[in-house]
Order: sequence, then C-alpha cells, then structure tokens
Amino acid sequence: MEKILRVENVEKYYGTKSNLSKAIDNISFEVEKGEFVGIMGASGSGKTTLLNCISTIDRVTAGHIKIKEQDITRLKGNRLNQFRREELGFIFQDFNLLDTLTAYENIALALTIQKVKAKEIDKRVKEIAQKLDITQILNKYPYQVSGGQKQRIASARAMITNPKLVLADEPTGALDSKSARQLLENFEFLNQNMEATILMVTHDAFTASYAKRILFIKDGKIFNEVIRGNDTRKQFFEKIIEVQTLLGGDLNDVI
Repeated sequence: MEKILRVENVEKYYGTKSNLSKAIDNISFEVEKGEFVGIMGASGSGKTTLLNCISTIDRVTAGHIKIKEQDITRLKGNRLNQFRREELGFIFQDFNLLDTLTAYENIALALTIQKVKAKEIDKRVKEIAQKLDITQILNKYPYQVSGGQKQRIASARAMITNPKLVLADEPTGALDSKSARQLLENFEFLNQNMEATILMVTHDAFTASYAKRILFIKDGKIFNEVIRGNDTRKQFFEKIIEVQTLLGGDLNDVI
C-alpha cells in the first residue's frame, strides 16, 4: 500500500533551556492511502501538538514528517504555504467558515486561490455538495444554517482540492449528537467512496469508533494502538473504552 504519511522520530519541546517541556517524545508511525486513523489521549497528552506539527501549524524540534515523500519539516515560506494549500485539507471544531461568503463561496475559495477556471470550480463544488447532501444550502450564509450543515460545508471545503491528507481536529466537538452522527457518516462516505485519507484527533470514544485504527498517546508517546478489523463499530467502541481505562485517571477526563 502507498504510504501517505510518515512520522519519523518526532520530538517537540516548549520553553527555554532552563525550563524545557517535552510535548512529543520520539513518536513514529505511518498512515497508508485510504486509511481513517484516530488519535486519542488525555488532555495534555500531546495529541493536538502532534496534529499541529503534521498540519504545518507548528514545527518539530527533531525528527521528520513526510507527506507523500515530501519532507514538510524542510519546507519554508511560500513553498510551505503552497503545500499546505494544495495538499492538505482541514476540518476544525469551530468550522472556520467566512461569514461574509455563502456556502458555495466558502467551498470554492481554495480553488479560486489556485486560479482554477470558473467552469471547473462550479462543476467540482456542485459534485462535492451533492455527495455531502448540501446542494440545497449552497446559496446560504453560515449564520443561516445549522451546526451540522456548517461542518458539512467545512468538509466539502477540505475535500474540494483532492488533498493527500485530511486533518480533523475535534470535528464533532461543537455538534449535538444527531449532527455529530451525520458528520461521522459523511466522514465514512469520504473515506470509503472518495478514498480520502483522514487523520482525526478526538477525545470522544463514540467519534473515534468511526475510524479504522486508533493511536493512543500518553505523555507524548504512543501508548497503544487498536485496529478495528472486522469488528462492528459497537465492538470497536468497547475496545476503545478498554484502552482508555488502561490510560489511568478519571475516565471522564480521558474521553
């Protein structure tokens, strides 16, 4: 299988020489094309820092991160901005939609920046909107639609450029249970029908159970890994809960 992401001996420190804090402690793992991988851990475990490094928001202290063989830890300036814009898709907890643009315009923005022709933009926006069942709200503004619809608009925006890797940071955190379930079913659709490679950070076991593989992080290190395999989502959910109890502490703090 083709490797989309390689994280190699990554470390991340914060602070000064006299007061260093290690957020990521020599983490290595790989993600293959078409995988849906979740990252879980207690608050302060390093999971968000790791996602920030992979998303190029933050820089590693040591080690390498390669996306489709491109070492992103060596990219700077305009090359880094171009790579982020063209090769990565982002789905955030708070949607990050522009209130002054319609759903259509929010989804089309990345292609507009890439100077894709208007006819091609229109075709691709309408195709992804149909797949995510948001065609009827394309002319509405973010403040005119529900939280679940906002997140589907954000998902369409993330996928419109056909990115190598989609990065989701607590994507269901601001949603009610019904909207969360709808979004996660959309993630499954993107993963299975559009071959999207998804890396998702979440604190929630229900959300994580939609992934195919979970990496658990504790104190900046990979503590355990659970693979769904042929399990039902309910069986996978129960395995996730079992590992969470091994992480120690108050279960509610972990999930």
